[in-house]
Amino acid sequence: MLPPPPISHSNTSQVETIAIKLSKNCGHQNALLAGLEYARDKCDCVISIDGDLQQDCEKFDEFVAKFVAGADIVLGVREDRQSDSVFKKYSALGFYAFMQALGVNLVTNHADYRLLSKRALEALKSYDERNLFLRALVLDLGFRLDFVKFSVKEREAGESKYSLAKMLSFAWNGITSFSIKPLRLVSMLGMTFFVLFAGFGLYALFMRLFTTQTISGWASIVIVLCFFSAVQLLSLGIIGEYIGKMYQEIKHRPRFIIEEVV
Repeated sequence: MLPPPPISHSNTSQVETIAIKLSKNCGHQNALLAGLEYARDKCDCVISIDGDLQQDCEKFDEFVAKFVAGADIVLGVREDRQSDSVFKKYSALGFYAFMQALGVNLVTNHADYRLLSKRALEALKSYDERNLFLRALVLDLGFRLDFVKFSVKEREAGESKYSLAKMLSFAWNGITSFSIKPLRLVSMLGMTFFVLFAGFGLYALFMRLFTTQTISGWASIVIVLCFFSAVQLLSLGIIGEYIGKMYQEIKHRPRFIIEEVV
């Protein structure tokens, strides 16, 4: 295959633009996947980029050069976070560190600015799951990987629609889609408290049978009961998240429906 011609940035008015309108809001990841699947049969590779254009589109040539050199997946990675606020900077870095600690394979400071070859897109199609986390999913493909460093530009218009609640939801979806460590943590927590509770029960029995001392006070009993009740509810909540995702997967509903292509 011959390498593609250099990308011209001087005459963007000649670029053909196609808009895909979904029938409803299906979420950021499904909307991105809709564009990737639409383009899969129409190209040798696809570059995804956020619509606010803060990611440096001048790096397209480097992405394509990496692809021509044999990479099936090229990830755009931010060089720094100097343009972010203090809260956004450290919350983002904490997000990547936390996800990696839980066993989710992620590249720090990579969002959804990436190139995927047609072969990678075909392989991505075979992933039929409904709870998408593309940042980890593309790494799970296992194809040859490369990176392009870029600097984030200032936003020219509008404000980010990614609220803190959405970011937390996105992180939780990534954790429960790619890591079973929370379930293992619940099991370890349950075993730990079972041992402690058994030891406390034996101690109470010993005090009752072999000493004349009595344990008085209902407050301590109530505190212990509330504590263990909270642990049980937390554990059930985490397990429920996984069961809920299994429920969504089993139904096999479409991830998105394209209403119109303009």
